[in-house]
Amino acid sequence: MPTVLPGEIIPAKHVNLKLGPGLQQEIGGDNLTSVVTTLAGYLQRSANGARWWVENSSAKRYVPAPQEPVIGTVVLRLGESYKVDIGAGQSALLDGLAFEGASRRNRPNLKIGSLVYARVSLAHKDMDPEIECFDAQTRKAEGFGELKGGFVTICSLRMSRNLLDPNYFLLPLLGSRFPLDAAVGVNGRVWVSCKEVKQTVTVVRCIEAADSEGGGKGIDGIKQLLNTLDL
Repeated sequence: MPTVLPGEIIPAKHVNLKLGPGLQQEIGGDNLTSVVTTLAGYLQRSANGARWWVENSSAKRYVPAPQEPVIGTVVLRLGESYKVDIGAGQSALLDGLAFEGASRRNRPNLKIGSLVYARVSLAHKDMDPEIECFDAQTRKAEGFGELKGGFVTICSLRMSRNLLDPNYFLLPLLGSRFPLDAAVGVNGRVWVSCKEVKQTVTVVRCIEAADSEGGGKGIDGIKQLLNTLDL
């Protein structure tokens, strides 16, 4: 994980390049575009090199980036659209038709306080972010939409990215102990739904314990914690 400072040019190239927090494209001489860092931190990229971002362990506020999954709370209704708090500097705009199969006669009726799992469709420093509740390629829900029931816990931005990594141990470990549904937003919010309240509490406690801001326990430490809980 190389350390980068603001203003550095990053050799990020891919057919389907997606830039996350801390990176932006700029047009230079001869109209050539380059990827430049806007934050100090650790440069990260996905295994296939398509997604790049800067991880800043001290960052507390989420900076929206296109295609990233987020969990938000509806805070205002504006005609056929909604304002959604996603933990960023500005609320995100969610169109009432930005759901699978939605039409003017058939669309979700979200209320103030409703939770949604969405992906960022527009992120620009001079505009409010926009989100939508379907996959951009298939136009199917693919897990996005209103989150009903369950419980939302807050974790660090770094922890949320760990939980989205299919190779990270925590959610598979918990899923082997009891059934659970989970949705993870890169904005540091995790929605959990279990059959029993004590199972939900267990998931929340394990996320807190594994988070680098709450102890940073590894798989052995979490297994020890699970053995002390009444499951």
